[in-house]
Amino acid sequence: MLILGAARQGLALTRYLVRHGARVTLSDRSAAEALSEARAALADLPVRWALGGHPLELLDETDVLCLSGGVPVTIPIVVEAQKRGILLTNDTQVFMEAVPCKTVGITGSAGKTTTTTLVGRMAQETVASSTAPRPRSVYVGGNIGDPLLNYVDEMTPDDLAILEISSFQLEQMTLSPNVAAVLNVTPNHLDRHATMEAYTAAKRRILEFQTPDDIAILGRDDPGAWGMRGEVKGRLLSFGLSRLADGSDGTYMQDGLYHLRDGNAYVLLPINRAIHLPGDHNRLNILAAVAIGHAAGLKLDAMLEAIDSFHGVPHRLELVREWRGAKWINDSIATAPERTIAAIRSFEAPLVLLLGGRDKDLPWGDLADLVHQRVDHVILFGEAAGLIEKALGGTGGRLESITRCDGLRQAVQEAAGIVEPGDVVLLSPGGTSFDEFKDFAARGESFRTWVQELS
Repeated sequence: MLILGAARQGLALTRYLVRHGARVTLSDRSAAEALSEARAALADLPVRWALGGHPLELLDETDVLCLSGGVPVTIPIVVEAQKRGILLTNDTQVFMEAVPCKTVGITGSAGKTTTTTLVGRMAQETVASSTAPRPRSVYVGGNIGDPLLNYVDEMTPDDLAILEISSFQLEQMTLSPNVAAVLNVTPNHLDRHATMEAYTAAKRRILEFQTPDDIAILGRDDPGAWGMRGEVKGRLLSFGLSRLADGSDGTYMQDGLYHLRDGNAYVLLPINRAIHLPGDHNRLNILAAVAIGHAAGLKLDAMLEAIDSFHGVPHRLELVREWRGAKWINDSIATAPERTIAAIRSFEAPLVLLLGGRDKDLPWGDLADLVHQRVDHVILFGEAAGLIEKALGGTGGRLESITRCDGLRQAVQEAAGIVEPGDVVLLSPGGTSFDEFKDFAARGESFRTWVQELS
């Protein structure tokens, strides 16, 4: 078997396949010196390494090609593999083939990590409760945390596996989770998928292989997700801030309160005071998590307890500190303009917005319009700075100034010179981190460090 990509997914897949008797070649474009940690991690396994590129001759010795999440299907070796009829797969597909227990899969353009993490907390609270029925153990992973292939051999039929699944992983999947959720589908990763049609088709695959015994959860306020309701093969639950249609099941808001409906049962969810996350998008995440948890059979009291103790996920509207009377917020996860739009709408205070990173061939026009309505100062950094500056078209409306920097550290320093008491300094870049950092988490950690250093 040939695996492309020696990051965490590729390493987990290698360990699993070797453990189950496969002969594995692991190929990565990086040179050997850049992969010293990965090679050390697999030093006890009989793995063949092919580094510095993906030569086509590797296909002569394989019948299965496994793609890590960051590997596009358009590169020459994948295109050639498809021509030869070589099977394509990935770590999530292999996990789904092996997992012995009920699975919950969550995808979406935004909010999937927060929602997956919260559902995981709900499941863990259910396990901790003293009453049955409940899962024996809960495993949370997929596109976040450890790949669940690292643990599948220890799972039992009484466990519960909760996965965040990206569009990259869904491209090769031919199995669907028992409970599958599509939160939303908005422009994202068009540098990878090329068109919205292709991106939407990848997201739709999470529903495609469900059975009549399975459950789908869709965001009814989002046209991209709600447009998939015709694909549902089993039971449908929905979530949204909008009214829930008569005869439908799911979660909704009414008179500012949270509700769950299942058939003739209506439950008022006493969670308003327990929500620690700002913004309508986080209200939707909570409504989604309750609908998913209910579909997975989790206890209502456990779900409410999890919400009460949940303060969010690092790098997602995370409060770093208050300095000079202003709140400094880390939203490094915002790697698309749509996510920055949601972040801006979470605040009423005057905003100093840090925008930039690397562009993903996504439209900036809607964000530019909102910036002129809701943002006081914009500080641009990274590769996309010029592109964003052009989209903004200058100051005007509420926007008083636009400053351009080379990198994020300089952007933090510029913000420190602008900020006033009562402001919010918001890092919500709208672009990826790969121009300056290895990933959004590294960008967020650096932002934290540089903000903490302000004095």
